[in-house]
Amino acid sequence: MQLNSRKHVSGNTGAIHYGSSLNFEQLAIEKETLRQLKQPEPKVINLGGMEFFLQPYGSSSGFPFVISNQDFTISFGEFNNPSFFVKFRSLALWREGTIAMHQRFMQWAERLGMMPLKPEGLSRVDFSFDYHLPVIDFDEDNFVSLSTKDTQYRKGGKIQTFKLGESDVVLRIYDKIAEIEEQSGKSWFFELWGIAENVWRVEWQVRKDILKRFGIRTFADLQDGQGDVLRYLVTEHSTLREKTDDSNRSRWPLHPLWIDLEEQIQKLECLGVYREIDQQAILNERLMRMAISMYGYLKRIAAVHCIQTEQPMISDAEAMQRLENLISRVHEPMTWRTDVTKRIDSIRLGQW
Repeated sequence: MQLNSRKHVSGNTGAIHYGSSLNFEQLAIEKETLRQLKQPEPKVINLGGMEFFLQPYGSSSGFPFVISNQDFTISFGEFNNPSFFVKFRSLALWREGTIAMHQRFMQWAERLGMMPLKPEGLSRVDFSFDYHLPVIDFDEDNFVSLSTKDTQYRKGGKIQTFKLGESDVVLRIYDKIAEIEEQSGKSWFFELWGIAENVWRVEWQVRKDILKRFGIRTFADLQDGQGDVLRYLVTEHSTLREKTDDSNRSRWPLHPLWIDLEEQIQKLECLGVYREIDQQAILNERLMRMAISMYGYLKRIAAVHCIQTEQPMISDAEAMQRLENLISRVHEPMTWRTDVTKRIDSIRLGQW
């Protein structure tokens, strides 16, 4: 069952900052102040009517400033060319779509007094399709691909990721549930999908050399040409097939997953509806996960208390009382407000 699809984009903008209200000198002072702290943390700043975290570091690609919130990660510099490198965050892309996010960035830049010197350039586009797959009935030999390199990742003897290719085109088919639980923590996908198990992602990472081959250099090009590049990827570059006795693997029939994927791509240019994501449901889901974790620790506290006091068992209420006593020893009223405020900012700006 195909759940949904979307494209993720990162790239350079052509914006320049003549007449800009950005105070680079003040930003440099604030960044250096953060950097010199023993435990450097980002600082909340307001630029162009939008709140961001100012990070205490620059980017690995040479931009001196990095700011981020729940929707954008923006690297920029006064003397860099191009001026900005922008990544759209996953939740914002699924909520609003690529074109809307591009417009929001351009409007933000305009509020800062900037103007475009040349069109933006796309450095990478990720196309992803999520499927509910209760059974994985294929392995690495089911793939027929132009890529000469493939890799598998397992955990506990169970396959979690198939990866084909490197550099310009990479195809990954992986257990998205495991990726969320072990790495990204993007549990808001559960609300989007309506399920929380057996979801696998088919993801293409396409870099600019391949994009240019299909005339895709800007967001407008991407909107017009995404179907062409995806049809090439799913029909000519790599396919998933069902094994037969035929020695010519390219004659094997297409796997039902790949048949559906081709059908979804044929419809892609007609798609325009984005599912609304319930922010309260996402927060409630996070709270429940924290409660489950804390409940596990509460059982440990009960066990330790039983060993210390040589009691056979204590109730959950007694364990809660023990926890409350322990917390009262470490609670610092002077720092409570500051630390909670930091966490509020982190949640609000998508950093938790």
